[in-house]
Amino acid sequence: MYRLICTGCGKEYPGDSPAFRCGCGEPLEVLSNRGSKRFYPERQGILNCFSSFLPPLKDESSLSMGEGWTPMPRSFAFVSEFDFELYLKNESANPTWSFKDRGTYLTLLDAVEKGYKGFGTVSTGNMAASVAAYGARMGMNTTILVSKGIPSEKIRPIAIYGPRVIKVDGDYSELYRRTLETGPSKGIYFSNSDVPMRVEGSKTIAFEIYLQLGEKVPDFVIVPTSSGGNIRGIEKGFREIKEAGLSERMPVMVAVQACGCAPIHNAFDSGWEKIERVPDPSTIAHAIENPFPPSGNAVLRMLKKNGGLTLCLKDEEILEAQSRLAGEGLFAQPAAVTSVAAIKKLKELTPLKKVRIVSVITGSGLKYPSILERHSLSVESISIGDLEAAL
Repeated sequence: MYRLICTGCGKEYPGDSPAFRCGCGEPLEVLSNRGSKRFYPERQGILNCFSSFLPPLKDESSLSMGEGWTPMPRSFAFVSEFDFELYLKNESANPTWSFKDRGTYLTLLDAVEKGYKGFGTVSTGNMAASVAAYGARMGMNTTILVSKGIPSEKIRPIAIYGPRVIKVDGDYSELYRRTLETGPSKGIYFSNSDVPMRVEGSKTIAFEIYLQLGEKVPDFVIVPTSSGGNIRGIEKGFREIKEAGLSERMPVMVAVQACGCAPIHNAFDSGWEKIERVPDPSTIAHAIENPFPPSGNAVLRMLKKNGGLTLCLKDEEILEAQSRLAGEGLFAQPAAVTSVAAIKKLKELTPLKKVRIVSVITGSGLKYPSILERHSLSVESISIGDLEAAL
């Protein structure tokens, strides 16, 4: 059996503990076992490929929908400006078009193994759609809790999977905490943003990056950051690669947020030990608009310990990057392109000559089609008789 450890005080818990957070308030994560480990790239699926690095989960009901092993093309948008290699880890290629599917898959397996009859989450976007989809695949009673003011544009892609969708009037952070406390007694496994198995899913991104680069660790990994679970998982993956003796170094982890809602960046930039709530968040990058992220303090500790960095982007910079990335054939949601928009600001902080950078593109632009209204898009109209002249 695996064990859990608090990312704050270090207290350990058994792996079958219903608690996902420590009594001190900080998130738990799976305690990695050091020793001889290897990858099995010839095997299908993240559970089989990375089995020696993951908890002993089993997929006896064939619940995988092909999550993971997303493409990582090289970007040429900055070649003329900078002398470095930039790769785009395209997580929009997952089954429900975001990185969330990796963690949802593992949390669903964990829920089934622990005997839960209900599956759920607190989310207004990518994670809600992912949990609804995987819950439907298993035939679980699935509950999605969303903010009261969520627009129908975001509700419908969640509701199509048939979950119970409940709008809740109240503080989002309080809702997050209360679901984790009450879920076990109600028989509902709440697969929230930074629960241990979701972080385990995110660390497979690091494993794939390592293998896709020819068993090499990049110099920088840039991650759009909201709750903090994803960047924690990616850092944990690279940490375990180093502990297994497969690499001698770690990449510099760069947490990127929108300036209109940047609690982790604000704390890091100000030298604070803990994050503070952003009172009036406002950004087009809704997927990372979390005013009081549950893993915020854990991310702060991780970045300070490992020499990481934080950056924030204005909406105008995000829109520019979205358009520029589309020019390379990739339409990503505003939050996802912050990892590309951050390149210019990263260059102001540290030399980037002859380095290898991976920007994680967390979700598809199809998740937020109304953002297209913010772009100047050209469409022409002609009659068929004018086709030859037009061409």
